Amino acid sequence: MSAVILGLTVCKYTVSAFTSSISHKPSLVRLFPFVSNNPKFTGSLRFHSNSISQLLAAIDNEVDPGKVDGTDFTVLKYPHPSLRAENAEITQEELDDGSIKKIVKEMFLVMYAAQGVGLAAPQVGINKRLMVYNESGDSKKWLQEIVMVNPKIVEFSAAKDVENEGCLSFPDMRGNVERSKWIKVEALSLKGKKIKKKFKKWESRIFQHEYDHLDGIVYVDRLAEDGKAEVQPALDDLAEQFGEGGVL
Repeated sequence: MSAVILGLTVCKYTVSAFTSSISHKPSLVRLFPFVSNNPKFTGSLRFHSNSISQLLAAIDNEVDPGKVDGTDFTVLKYPHPSLRAENAEITQEELDDGSIKKIVKEMFLVMYAAQGVGLAAPQVGINKRLMVYNESGDSKKWLQEIVMVNPKIVEFSAAKDVENEGCLSFPDMRGNVERSKWIKVEALSLKGKKIKKKFKKWESRIFQHEYDHLDGIVYVDRLAEDGKAEVQPALDDLAEQFGEGGVL
């Protein structure tokens, strides 16, 4: 969700009961024939809201944008050390001098190019406690853009669920991850104002995924033993491609 997804994601998330949601709706079956023809479909979706109709409209897969116009940032791949490094809290001075505002602008460029809804700063090599988000994933809906500076999860629900996740920092890999169904979050805005929010369902999952990045945690760390074994060959390939200096 990394999709996520809040990606806030440059991350991918799976809707497990997708087929049953559209099987009795002919208009939707026509829109998604690749789903209706495959009852075992578990494709990734980019979510825009909690309503089924809008979820079904958000079918675009996230992509690796490579080099993005207007920024030197790129999405870093495992095992780049920035994904495991400690992330510093942002100071008021940094907020006042405009440096964080510039980083945020470029993070949004990368996020939209990746067709995601959120991005954590370590994923572009900035080891700061910073996340950006637009639940629509649409750059034209800039009024929905949210910036979270020094976010903290202050409460987790005891209730949990398991969903399939992936992340652009781990191309062509997926796995089931257990997370809290809802969380309460505190953060600062770009202007230094306090933010308090409660995230539920998909928003909660995507936020937790991106928040993990700020703590040097990646989604494969949360996979069960069988899930980790499934992606281990791909992890080994990435480590070999990266060469010396990678942090597993």
